[in-house]
Amino acid sequence: MERYSIITEKNPREIVLLRGSGCKWKKCTFCDYHLDSSVSWEENFRLNSKVLSKVTGTYGSLEVINSGSFCELDEQTMDMIEDICLKNKIKLLHFESHLMYRNKAINAKKYFAENGITLKIKTGVETFDVDFREKVMKKGFGKATPEQIAEYADEVCLLFGLSGQNEEGMINDIETGLKYFERVCVNIMNENSTDIKPDADVIKCFADKVAPLYIDSSRIDILMDNLSFGVGTKVQEGIK
Repeated sequence: MERYSIITEKNPREIVLLRGSGCKWKKCTFCDYHLDSSVSWEENFRLNSKVLSKVTGTYGSLEVINSGSFCELDEQTMDMIEDICLKNKIKLLHFESHLMYRNKAINAKKYFAENGITLKIKTGVETFDVDFREKVMKKGFGKATPEQIAEYADEVCLLFGLSGQNEEGMINDIETGLKYFERVCVNIMNENSTDIKPDADVIKCFADKVAPLYIDSSRIDILMDNLSFGVGTKVQEGIK
């Protein structure tokens, strides 16, 4: 399991994959990232502190992910993130958050701003097709509109490669993301332990017809593989 990496292209930053108490939503049909969790705050901090000690501030930007929302990290880990940002002159910090934590996300932005740190929130909306998002993916965003999501989130993650998706819908999702948010991260469905499997035809459609339209955009990250950022593992089961 790789938990620290450096991203050098488009939006240069350091990235860490930390461990929290686990995604509180845990109903997304396609996701097993919640397996990377522990109910022990002490064990989580022991692991997270080792990972965070690798951060140097080389780009002045740090992305923190934890297979859930930042609110599910323990207090000691959160304090260490803040300390490392101040020590290493990191002025740009990225967290991930589910819609259900939108108020905490907004408050966190205000808190970090007091120390001269700009906090950007990334949220996994996956698609702006509400029916597909809620009936197939079970995301728990209800009927939230892009405008409402943008009240707390600066960046969005989209997920392509599922049966039922098509070229028009994928392009519409990306264009909507670019209209309402600063950055868009496109993830392609990879095989995991859930019952939702990648659709090879949809993935080929994306690779052949959609990706070429956006591959050079400085505002879009396209991750054909879930290890493209250098953190994580192919198999979520038995994570250490």
